[in-house]
Amino acid sequence: MKKLDVVLGLQWGDEGKGKVVDHLAASYNVIARFQGGPNAGHSIHFEDKQFVLRSIPSGIFREGTTNIIGGGVVFDPVAFKQESEGIIAAGIDITAKLVVSKKAHLILPTHRMLDAAQEAAKGASKIGSTLKGIGPTYTDKIGRNGLRVGDILAPDFLQRYDNLKAKHLDTLRQLNFECDLAPMEEEWFKAIDYLRLFKLINCEYFVNKTLSEETSILAEGAQGSMLDIDYGAYPFVTSSNTICPGACTGLGVAPNKIGIVYGIFKAYCTRVGSGPFPTELFDEVGDNLRKKGFEFGSVTGRPRRCGWLDLVALKYAVMLSGVSKLIMMKADVMDDFETIKAAVAYEVDGEVTDEVPFDTYSKITPNYKEFPGWKACLSSSRKEEELPANFKSYIKFIEDYIGIPIAILSVGPDRDQTIYR
Repeated sequence: MKKLDVVLGLQWGDEGKGKVVDHLAASYNVIARFQGGPNAGHSIHFEDKQFVLRSIPSGIFREGTTNIIGGGVVFDPVAFKQESEGIIAAGIDITAKLVVSKKAHLILPTHRMLDAAQEAAKGASKIGSTLKGIGPTYTDKIGRNGLRVGDILAPDFLQRYDNLKAKHLDTLRQLNFECDLAPMEEEWFKAIDYLRLFKLINCEYFVNKTLSEETSILAEGAQGSMLDIDYGAYPFVTSSNTICPGACTGLGVAPNKIGIVYGIFKAYCTRVGSGPFPTELFDEVGDNLRKKGFEFGSVTGRPRRCGWLDLVALKYAVMLSGVSKLIMMKADVMDDFETIKAAVAYEVDGEVTDEVPFDTYSKITPNYKEFPGWKACLSSSRKEEELPANFKSYIKFIEDYIGIPIAILSVGPDRDQTIYR
């Protein structure tokens, strides 16, 4: 029986998972998204084209692949329709190569309204929601009130929808939030009709049968490990499990079915929204990382906070997911830097530690290791032997600190700007 391989982001999201999955997909028959929703945008560049995938797995552009939207995903039919039509307009027929789990929970128009109303009510303590309705949808899932994709096939689907909508409207009234629901509902139901054109599956049976037939599957995570609902920097987290165990629950596979776990990280750090970021830079260096790295959200367009690589957090994320191979992204952004830093410990309440603290409100001061910059153009390199010596030293230090090899280097956004080590 084949194992299920997994690709995860190891930081706060935006690590470059889209490009990596698109690249790795050449070696897999099936690509599956297992959690998250349209708040996660995976960017893919090839043949002078760029696509941002929010719900659809990043293997959709590879011939001969089947792509699964798994049961752990929260699914916005409107965003899905827009995304699908954009891909089809580019000449790629996805209806035969994309399937959707019946157990994925539906994002309703009122979920998006609840997201906006609840975030506004938090005032200064807001967590930086993308306002896509993700949190309220997961709340309904946990509260056992949610609607799932499979419900659209039920004869009383409209009644189920109206019952949940009524609960949402009652909450919105309590929050004094006014909105015009009619146009959103019209668009939403058109998208539901569009969804019925696709094959809806019992994902857990589909995935396990696929593995038993010796067919390879790559599971694609959304967001980043440090945003995990249980082990991230709570409460500044997303609403799902972004670490490797989330692939088991999101797709319906047992832990002993997990094979290679690829962990993706940038050679520096970014995050969007509120929350702790120990290595964040507020100076010219941070501005340079943002400009040279084009660090703006692929879905929201929000500027990302930028800082040096945090090896304490990276090692923590590797531990949580049992990462077996590391993939480093965007080191080319720092080609011109004279000096490069990486956090190797924290100082918290006067004590030095190499552990991520429980209290996300703690004052954390990073202790840095400095490296000389490589002052060379990494993006033109295609083989490991072409890489500058200072960059190789930076890689070696990271590998020794984390205890895991860096198997793949991305030195630019295009497919061919990838080095296997």
